[in-house]
Amino acid sequence: MSALQRIAVLGAGLMGHGIAQVFAAAGHEVGVYDPSEPSIQSLRLRIRDNLKTLECPSGAEARVHGTTSLAAAVAGADVVIEAALEDLAVKQRLFAEVEALVPVQTILASNTSVIPITAIMAKLTHRARSIGAHWWNPPFLIPLVEVIGTVDTSAATIETMMALLKAAGKTPVHVKKDVPGFIGNRMQHALWREAIALVAQGICTAEDVDTVVKASFGRRLGVLGPLENVDLVGTDLTLAIHRNVLPAIDSTPDASPALASMVEAGRFGMKSNQGFYNWTEPQKANLRARVFAELKRAAAADDH
Repeated sequence: MSALQRIAVLGAGLMGHGIAQVFAAAGHEVGVYDPSEPSIQSLRLRIRDNLKTLECPSGAEARVHGTTSLAAAVAGADVVIEAALEDLAVKQRLFAEVEALVPVQTILASNTSVIPITAIMAKLTHRARSIGAHWWNPPFLIPLVEVIGTVDTSAATIETMMALLKAAGKTPVHVKKDVPGFIGNRMQHALWREAIALVAQGICTAEDVDTVVKASFGRRLGVLGPLENVDLVGTDLTLAIHRNVLPAIDSTPDASPALASMVEAGRFGMKSNQGFYNWTEPQKANLRARVFAELKRAAAADDH
């Protein structure tokens, strides 16, 4: 699979240009489709800037070919990866168009973060080559890609995608059942649900929640996964703890009413400068820079 020379990425935004960068850096030719001409015009520049910031060799951006023509982007592609809006109808329409433009052996993958792959690919004629490939932001710094098969996905498609990602330096994990949120987002949002509930119930402040995570178990997560931690402390102790604490943990089956109220009030977080915190432009820039620096440090450590 490392011999593949043509990858198509649908979307030149935050995720799309990062995915294109990874494959281009691995030596593949990459076609990128986006209906926005400005996004296409800035595509190579953004990738070049990323490579410079990461202190990586330049030149990979020359293997990325942006276009506003879907047909041109997917022409000759061995793999097509969709990185469009998180909208089921949009994704279904896009894949219907793509299927009419590529041969039956072309793998069709969606980068959705939560929508079941089965729903996205439901209207395709040849679904054995359909698959999920959920990258994390930023794609060129976070190693994980969740590879999701459906009941229609062939074993060969899964094997091919896993091999392609490994050859590009990624860490693929096979998600064996096509469930909403896959693995990472199910765990991440379970934590977020409890964090929001703690604040909504007046148990602590938003700052307290974030401080507890960052100053305690969050420090272990880079080297100690949750189930490794269960074995470390013992399954018997974990069982005893769960019997005491799980009945008290929030189990609301729908989104938090407190979160819905925030959205209704126009408190969209950094987008509106108000969410759980009040944000200034310097504060937003500082946080983004610190996150990027930490991810860059972790990626450099992985390389060694």
